[in-house]
Amino acid sequence: MVITKEEALEYHSRGRKGKIEVNATKPCTTQRDLSLAYTPGVAEPCRVIHDDPESVFDYTARGNLVAVVSNGTAVLGLGNIGAAAGKPVMEGKGVLFKRFADIDVFDLELETEDVDELCRTVEILEPTFGGINLEDIKAPECFEIEARLKKSMNIPVFHDDQHGTAIISGAALINALEVNGKDIADLRITINGAGASAIACAKHYIRLGAELKNITMCDSKGVIYEGRQEGMNEYKAMFARETDARSLEDAMEEADVFLGLSVGGVVTKDMVKSMARDPIIFAMANPDPEITYPDAVDARSDVIMGTGRSDYPNQVNNVLGFPFIFRGALDVRATAINEEMKIAATQALANLAKQDVPDSVAKAYGVEYFQFGKEYLIPKPFDPRVLIWEASAVAKAAMETGVARREIDIDVYKEQLEARLGRTREVMRIMLNKARKNPKRIVFPEGDNEKILRATQIIREEQIATPILLGEPKVIKQRAEEYNVDLSGVELIDQLHFSEIKEYVKEYYRLRQRKGVNLYQAERDMKRRNYFGAMMVHMGDADGLVSGVTRQYPDTIRPALEIIRTREDAKHVAGLYVLVFKNEIKFLADTTVNIESSPETLAEIALLTAEEARKWDVEPRVAMLSFSNFGSVRHEMTAKVRRATEIVKQQRPELSIDGEMNADLAVEPDIIKENYPFSSLKESANVLIFPDLQSGNIAYKLLQRLGGADAIGPILMGMKKPVHLLQVGSSEVNDVVNMTAIAVVDAQEPIQKLRR
Repeated sequence: MVITKEEALEYHSRGRKGKIEVNATKPCTTQRDLSLAYTPGVAEPCRVIHDDPESVFDYTARGNLVAVVSNGTAVLGLGNIGAAAGKPVMEGKGVLFKRFADIDVFDLELETEDVDELCRTVEILEPTFGGINLEDIKAPECFEIEARLKKSMNIPVFHDDQHGTAIISGAALINALEVNGKDIADLRITINGAGASAIACAKHYIRLGAELKNITMCDSKGVIYEGRQEGMNEYKAMFARETDARSLEDAMEEADVFLGLSVGGVVTKDMVKSMARDPIIFAMANPDPEITYPDAVDARSDVIMGTGRSDYPNQVNNVLGFPFIFRGALDVRATAINEEMKIAATQALANLAKQDVPDSVAKAYGVEYFQFGKEYLIPKPFDPRVLIWEASAVAKAAMETGVARREIDIDVYKEQLEARLGRTREVMRIMLNKARKNPKRIVFPEGDNEKILRATQIIREEQIATPILLGEPKVIKQRAEEYNVDLSGVELIDQLHFSEIKEYVKEYYRLRQRKGVNLYQAERDMKRRNYFGAMMVHMGDADGLVSGVTRQYPDTIRPALEIIRTREDAKHVAGLYVLVFKNEIKFLADTTVNIESSPETLAEIALLTAEEARKWDVEPRVAMLSFSNFGSVRHEMTAKVRRATEIVKQQRPELSIDGEMNADLAVEPDIIKENYPFSSLKESANVLIFPDLQSGNIAYKLLQRLGGADAIGPILMGMKKPVHLLQVGSSEVNDVVNMTAIAVVDAQEPIQKLRR
């Protein structure tokens, strides 16, 4: 990726200068707000904090506030450019903290190279912050500064230049060893660079199991060996070893691992060729690595390669570390970030890399799929699960090692972290938790499809359903192996050789013999997976069906309607989308099935949708939408909506519903209160019923694309047994998982009568 000077300068200078701002988190629009925010109201939390200093975390932003502290003496790739020139980097660090872990940051650029002055300045700021992130401070002073501050301060102090690279490259090393089958204790490791990052990496690898005696460290003057005097300090001295090697070239011979934290271009192809079998190279000089990825793989086909660059595989990027480490530390009010917490972060990253990668992550990086192996050893920074895995691992380690001032339930904490990623995850967690309590058998007609297979793994791990995959078992197993999917506990059925196929044909023929289907056609249809899958549900051999990744909606819904049919108390099915906004959730219907609806059909759709909302633990408030407000326009289209509203009120008088009404009235209760005080809808409607398919379909797509809502669906309502359909071409693995959970919850709960 090429970034021009002009582009970078324009990015930083356009509009509001720089990259950060301060936003108020409480309202300040009235005199009362002002009195609460400042005087006299502010005196109350001040008194409480004075009596109980720990309560500062309850009444101020301190618990979510980190200081990024730098004196600009070792800015990456730029060197000692001074505090002011380093400020864009520190602001950038603040952006990353906020974007990836929702942590607020004040960047503090200190105009001093005096260790005592810098330490004292940071120390006296302790009451302001929940943690200190030291950044771009040159070695060896950075070692002393961090050590002193960790000793004198009662909040986490973390020098990211040292430990970030160590933690993340450590995860890559663990997984590289799993790929090539070597033991960390036997590794011969060569490190080029003896600054803060290199020394921290070496120490971290030792904590992970590497042997100090097997590490050869080089600096600009060559190998650090016993007896060397030139360019030495106490931190390098730890890695001085007895060896005849004097140059980097010497040190690379038969090395299992090369770690580069130095300058670009210092490693040649011949050096790579001299390494041991299946070598691991982490060339992390930026922007130009010690050897490029193409040159390394050209020299050795068995090499496992990582760099600091995003355009090569296995990018060791510090953003995988510091936001999530601080998130976990802050949330348990840790007094420090200790070695156990760093190891926990490393292990969490290593383990996450072996999980199925969401399609959204692959799309963000312009690839079809990521799979654990030589070219995917560590997660990508934009993988939202990093927050959950790493922060919870760090928090757990903090509690286990006694540096946490606050005990938390890790399982609950994971759900809280998930909620930070967006309301949709929080909303779906309701259904996933319900599904997990009583998993059901769900059949997937597209059993050999990649997305279905990958979803199956998650469904099993989450324990939300027992999957049944239709298709040729040999093909399914072969594709599962390609995608690293474990099929243990998954039933595979080939409908062409099913033992009970005659009974299925007989029953299907009985159902459809007066609908134009003869025995030959019945036998033919039972060979088609969507028909066979629907028949499994009808016969009780499966509790629900999820399909549609590869087939158009009508082709998927038709077999279900013909075989499973509608509920006894419903004459129609309807399509629902759940739209999740930042602060609210809306249920929209009908969005996928009924082109034109009679008053009776609209009433039925409203009742079905209200019933569905309750499954999501939402008490429905229903608005019947039109272009008229309570009879303001007399037209057959508005009359239809008005009549549908009357039918629902007759059948369910306890239900909060009104109409016909405009969409703005439905979502802005103040308008109703002011102009239509007689309305029974006193709050914003959360169930929106559209007069026809055209308006419903347009509305949900506009709200999704322009309103920033996440859409869950389409959810098929009104079926006798659960059938849920996916959108061909646009469904992701997570959509399959979500629809499965919804199908399971539908199968768990007995159908309630729509009418009295």
